[in-house]
Order: sequence, then structure tokens, then C-alpha cells
Amino acid sequence: MFVKNDERKSLLQIWTIRYLLTLVIGIIVIGLISTSWLRYNATQKRLDIMKLIAEEIADRTVDAQGNVRVSPALSLLLERRQRFLRLERRLVVFIMDERGNVVFRDPRRVPIEFIEEISLDNEKDVEILRKKEGEKLYLVKQEITNDNVTSGWVFILLPEKDVTANKEQLQLLFIMLGSLAFLGLAVIHLLTRKLSKPIKDVADAAKKIVGGDYDLDFDKDIKEKEVYELTQSFEEMAERLQQLELMRAELLAGVTHELKTPVASISGLVQAVKDEVVDGQEAKEFMEMCIKEASRLEKMVEDLLEFNSFAVGAMKVSKEEQNINQLVNEIAHQWLVGQDADGLKLNTLLPEQRLDAATDALRVQQILYNLFNNAKEAAGKDGEINLVLAEKEGDIRIDVTDNGPGIPTEEQNLVFERFYRGKDKKQSARGLGLGLTFSKMLAQTLGGDLVLKESSDKGTTFTLILTS
Repeated sequence: MFVKNDERKSLLQIWTIRYLLTLVIGIIVIGLISTSWLRYNATQKRLDIMKLIAEEIADRTVDAQGNVRVSPALSLLLERRQRFLRLERRLVVFIMDERGNVVFRDPRRVPIEFIEEISLDNEKDVEILRKKEGEKLYLVKQEITNDNVTSGWVFILLPEKDVTANKEQLQLLFIMLGSLAFLGLAVIHLLTRKLSKPIKDVADAAKKIVGGDYDLDFDKDIKEKEVYELTQSFEEMAERLQQLELMRAELLAGVTHELKTPVASISGLVQAVKDEVVDGQEAKEFMEMCIKEASRLEKMVEDLLEFNSFAVGAMKVSKEEQNINQLVNEIAHQWLVGQDADGLKLNTLLPEQRLDAATDALRVQQILYNLFNNAKEAAGKDGEINLVLAEKEGDIRIDVTDNGPGIPTEEQNLVFERFYRGKDKKQSARGLGLGLTFSKMLAQTLGGDLVLKESSDKGTTFTLILTS
């Protein structure tokens, strides 16, 4: 299902919302856990204080003979403890003697049903009681003793709300969680905006490229390695696309010119012969020129068809075990025999040991023929070409060197680009600039490679690498 463009949201908006939801859920979980922990600690702390108060009351309500005697100052003591604990409701305290009779109640109206529910035989010092309406009460019990003799009991009733409540800690917790949420939202927003900016820059750059503008300007001061590599790779891609676009434009012009020229020549020559503008030997020469131009036109079309077939995977290679010494020597001899330049020299240097490799002899011949033709164009009809076969680092290497003027430094990294032709070559020879590109693709398909080893004003060397 495709999403409409008007339904898409910015990276900043989407990830801010996602991070915010994650932050809110995390804060809620932390808040619930923290609240439960604070309530538990507050309950234990408040119950411990209640036990201490109960012990204090028990110590103040027994005389030297072990009898329960309630001091008139007990109510004042309870008021002080009430203020100390900052309770919303008054402590409910009552005292029983050893026979279970209530001898003191504060306040006076202690629900009698709670007193009736109390079991003096229960050894627990803290019990939980429930009112009919469901409210929970904590009951703290302290035995009044004298010389290990039980004289009575002190009971303190406190609602659960007063036991578990700790407003200061809860307020502090909510302030901390709220501050954390605000800080987290601010950090998330800033970080997301910082992360989305280079991505937006790349998206804007892509739009510029779609519009045909390859002049990109990315921020160079990017600290993040991945983002920096993204922008650098995109900038390099834009430069490569610009080069390819220029090559494409040159190709259209070049192909149009290169194909039009032989067609125009053939048409003019044939028309001259037809109209009997020339006759005899001259007409024969015109027809020979037509044949040469037709052959050149046929070669250009073959280059295009072969390159296209190989690019779409329609051309296959068939590897067989080959004697590379014999294969290279035969290819060099066959090519030299087919040349019409008597002054051209092709020197072949083969190793003494036999080198074998599984490869396609026909494709090796295509690659070497193209290297020989390029070397001949560079060196001229009276030039010299050296072919050296050797084994190095477990691979078989075939060097083809000419004694031409060399390839300009600024063009050396472009020689394998499709449709690329150097400035000198555009003026001196016609072609589509697919020879080296096609040869390199063939070499890589064979499991090897074709590289420009070196080039200077003394000559150029290309190396065909075959895996042995």
C-alpha cells in the first residue's frame, strides 16, 4: 500500500513523537515502580514510628506494682506526637488491662466494633482491619509488661492513607519525573533535529540532481562518522553522475558524428560513382573507400551490440584449461599478420616455465586485440609494442606496453569509463570509447582484471591479470 505524499511527515516530527511516546511510557513505568517503593518504605517507616509511640505509651501507663495507670498527660503526649507526624487525622489510641477491659480511649469515640474484632491471643504486633465501607486500617499492638508479667495492651489505629502517605517524597518524585520528561523532550528534539538536518540536506541534494544541478555543497564540519560518510559518498556519487552525464552528452554527439560521417562518406562516394563523376581507376578507388567506411561503420555497430549484450548478461564465457604461453604467442602472431603497417614491431617475451590457467581463449583474444589496437594507435604505424607474460603473486600477468606519448595524468583515472575518449583520441581516431570498458568487464568476468599499470611520455602499459 502506497502512502500519499501529503500524508508523509518530516523525520523530525516522526522521531520526536516516537521518542516522546517512549519517554512517557518509560517515565510512567518508573513513576509507578518508584511510587510503589516509596509507599512501601513510607509504610514501614510510619509503622516503626507507631511501634515506638506504642512502646512509649506502654512505659508511661504501668506503675511499679505492674498495674495499668493512665496519666492525665497522655492526651497531651498524643497531641505532640500527632503534630510531629503531621497526620491529617488524629491518632486513635486505646488501652486495655490484662482482663481485656478498655481503660483509655483517645478520642473518646473509638468504634467499638474494632475493639471487639481485636484478638489478644494474636502475637502479631501489626494487623490490618477493614471497615464495612472497605477502608483499610493498620492496628499496632504493644504489650504492657512488668517483670515479664503482662499488665495490658496498647493499641494504635491508623488509616492506611495516613500510613502510606508521604507527600514530600511524592511531590519530589513528581517534580523529578516532570523535569526529566521536559529535559528528555528537549534533548530528543534537539538531537533529532541535528540528525535530520544532514539527511534533509541529502534529500534536497537529490532533488537538485533530479533537476540536473550537480553543484552540491555539504557541511564539512560533521562530527558523526556515519553521517559524514553518507554526505561524502553522496557528493562523490554526484560528481560521478555529472561525469557520466557529460560523457552521455558527448556520446550522443560522438555517436551521431561517428555514425553519420561514414554514412555520409559512403553516400557521397556511391553517388559520385553513380553519376559518373569519376570512372575507371578512380571509381575503383572510390568503391574501396566505401568498403573501408562500411567496415568502420560495421565495427562501431558491433562494439555497441557486444557491449550491450555483455552489460545485460547475454554474453557468456566458457573456461577451459589453457597453455597461456602458447595462447598469448598465437594471439600476438595472428594480430600482427593482420596489420598493414610494415614498420610496426611486436616483441613477445614469454617465461621459460609453462603457465596454465582455466580461461576463455576467445575472450582473452578479444582483450589483447583491443590492447594491441590501442597501442598501435598510440605508437603509430612505425611504433613498437612489447608483450610480457609473467607469473606474480600467484596470478598470471600479461603486460602490453607501447612507446607512444602516454595518457595525460588527468585522464588516467577515466580510461575505463564507458564512452570516454581522450582529447587527443577524439581528434586522431574515430570510435565509441567502449573498447577498454568492454575489455575490463571481460577480464573481471574471467575472474581477473584489466588495469592501467603506468603511463608517461615514454609509453603506456596495460596489465591483463588472469587467475592461475
